[in-house]
Amino acid sequence: MAREAAENRELVATWERLERRARDLIELDQLASGDPDLAKQVAEEKEAIARELRQRELDLLFTDPYASHSAVITLSVGQGGIEAQDWVEMLMRMYMKWAERRRFEVEIVDTSPGEEAGLKSATLIIRGPRAYGLLRSEHGVHRLVRISPFDQNHRRHTSFALVEVMPELERADEDAVVLNPQDLRIDTYRSTGAGGQHVNKTDSAIRITHLPTGIVVTCQNERSQMKNRETAMKVLKSRLFQRQQQEAAAHLDTIRGQILPAEFGSQIRNYVLQPYTLVKDVRTGVEVGNAQAVLDGEIDPFIEGWLRWRLDKNGEAA
Repeated sequence: MAREAAENRELVATWERLERRARDLIELDQLASGDPDLAKQVAEEKEAIARELRQRELDLLFTDPYASHSAVITLSVGQGGIEAQDWVEMLMRMYMKWAERRRFEVEIVDTSPGEEAGLKSATLIIRGPRAYGLLRSEHGVHRLVRISPFDQNHRRHTSFALVEVMPELERADEDAVVLNPQDLRIDTYRSTGAGGQHVNKTDSAIRITHLPTGIVVTCQNERSQMKNRETAMKVLKSRLFQRQQQEAAAHLDTIRGQILPAEFGSQIRNYVLQPYTLVKDVRTGVEVGNAQAVLDGEIDPFIEGWLRWRLDKNGEAA
């Protein structure tokens, strides 16, 4: 409640500041007649206010009760073999770069290395203002087309990866998810990731299997088995909570979006690096020609496009 009240106060203060700037701009505009320097200042301030207003308009799209929560992102390999495993790692880097630009916190919960390159899967938590509300747009199958760096004949390959996005639960939400210890199988194993000698020589990694649903969660990012268990349990509760919301919702995409196979024809976004460069969102039609910039974390045009598209399509905000 305290956090919500603080956010509401900040929201009101933001709109009040914007209103004051607009009023000052009207007065300044009246004084700018015949003064080129002042007229230039008026034009710059007008553009700045327009950008700020556009950003504030986006704030109005976040009405989902979990929009302000942190985001739990799970990436899984789809069709494409080694290429697809490399694609999973590229997507993970893209989201980490995006979070870095916004100064969000990133916690890598678990990674499963591929046989020769890349990752079979990865789970990370991104914490920051409205992280889940923003990253909901990324849920779905992502398709990459490029000249394969693993093909000696330099042929063009197509790869797929599945991105799943869930809200990280807060304490009150976690308490609503009741776990029966008899429904859990908890295994320990030796960490395969970096982290020092202690991690590699002890069975600190945790795998929790929820037997009734078959959901499996792993965590190996901490040296402490207890901390890994705590984090894995948190992710498991998020996934079970998400599942409960899906079952209760009139439409399956209320919280998570439809679950689609990571293969051709089911993608939400195409990333083409060869024979031309273009990233295009299948749902919204938003496209960006600078594919490398997108892979470096500049995904905000797709996020904004999805938010506005969802509002127009379903009459609901994120």
